[in-house]
Amino acid sequence: MAFFSCNGPSEQKKEIDPTTIKVEGELVADMIDPPLVPLSVVNRPAKKLIVHMEVVEKEMEMTDGVIYNYWTFGGTVPGSFIRTRVGDEVEFHLKNHPDNKLPHNIDLHAVTGPGGGAESSFVAPGHETVFSFKVLNEGLYVYHCATAPVGMHIANGMYGLILVEPAGGLPKVDKEYYIMQGDFYTKGAYGMRGLQPFDMNKAIDENPDYVVFNGHVGALNGDKAITANVGETVRLFVGNGGPGLVSSFHVIGEIFDRVHVEGGSLINENVQTTLIPAGGAAMIEFKVEVPGTLILVDHSIFRAFNKGALGMLKVSGEENKEIYSGTTQTGIYHPEGGRPQNMPEEEAVPEVVAESIKEQMEFGKQIYARTCLACHQSEGQGIAHAFPPLAKSDYLNADVNRAIDIVINGKSGKIVVNGVEYNSVMTRQDLTDDEIASVLTYVYNSWGNDKKVVTPAMVKAIRDK
Repeated sequence: MAFFSCNGPSEQKKEIDPTTIKVEGELVADMIDPPLVPLSVVNRPAKKLIVHMEVVEKEMEMTDGVIYNYWTFGGTVPGSFIRTRVGDEVEFHLKNHPDNKLPHNIDLHAVTGPGGGAESSFVAPGHETVFSFKVLNEGLYVYHCATAPVGMHIANGMYGLILVEPAGGLPKVDKEYYIMQGDFYTKGAYGMRGLQPFDMNKAIDENPDYVVFNGHVGALNGDKAITANVGETVRLFVGNGGPGLVSSFHVIGEIFDRVHVEGGSLINENVQTTLIPAGGAAMIEFKVEVPGTLILVDHSIFRAFNKGALGMLKVSGEENKEIYSGTTQTGIYHPEGGRPQNMPEEEAVPEVVAESIKEQMEFGKQIYARTCLACHQSEGQGIAHAFPPLAKSDYLNADVNRAIDIVINGKSGKIVVNGVEYNSVMTRQDLTDDEIASVLTYVYNSWGNDKKVVTPAMVKAIRDK
């Protein structure tokens, strides 16, 4: 690009060799949990940037009732966003919590040097290692653990992003957020309750049970959704930890004005969906112009609706009927909870089963939210002319065995519910006997229904017919 003055075109801006940039003082890096990011470097000079990061192995919830033993940088998945500028000298302190079981290290793709720092950062539980590097290349880069077996460490959540801004920082925007996709491989199928161990066989086959943003199902949904106001410009720092799958990142209801392709200098404009490779990233910018809930997805779409790769950007402000005159439906984009997959040579993990009516109600509500809510809605009211109500349903209350059979085998054709004819399809649900018993008990004991209790034995009897 040529720069012009009143005397005509000037010489093209000359590149500065980053190795010659002198640092001025020290700064401790601001480490903030995702989806938030530290403030831009703006006009600060290059500094000695001190980064403190601790590896923590901890159990957290993958989705309702499903627990997973995550390995993390800083206790979150992804790890904290690291924000630097060209010419910084980073002094990296990596600590391995003494309660951890395994050694770890870190490979930062922004590092020029052996292993991206991995060779210098191997650290045992209860120890700390320190290494330094000069930041040379602008861009958005992944970091991850590179201790053998590397794939297992990444698959358990050990990844994050490091941003290298140009001198003067990135152009100002109104909102910035940090999103990172990852695929997880568990011994139990999607939604199987209890503590689920990692499955190496599924990981090798790249057949994940969960594909999620920011470490777990629903991390960016509901009251955890990211937000903006009409007229604001949003910048998303989007990474893909993998370890196996490429992300087709898309925001339903928006076009990306600018995309830094693969987190680098190449900028693409007016983009609908951008590919983010495993171990890659993209910077995405767009202006939001109408209110409503925009849905963030991996557009390999079964991952969004059946494996968890779904988030929300809630936009507030006045409507603009010239741009969009429709109405927004909420609730229809909840994950459907698909149930494929199985596990390695180890003993199968026993599923947690409901042992009381209280537990049936609790588990049943969780199953309803991921399996039934999209069609039958949050209060069982159904959708007019499409899906029948479950609330105060004469059809449901008349025959519990018929209800069980429909959940197991599905149903199509005409039925009459509360005097209204419906002609739709109920797909068969791939649920266990305990899950069917729990969700039906929840439905029968909600919204004015007749308080039947369904047992796994009742479900098994219908299934075995």
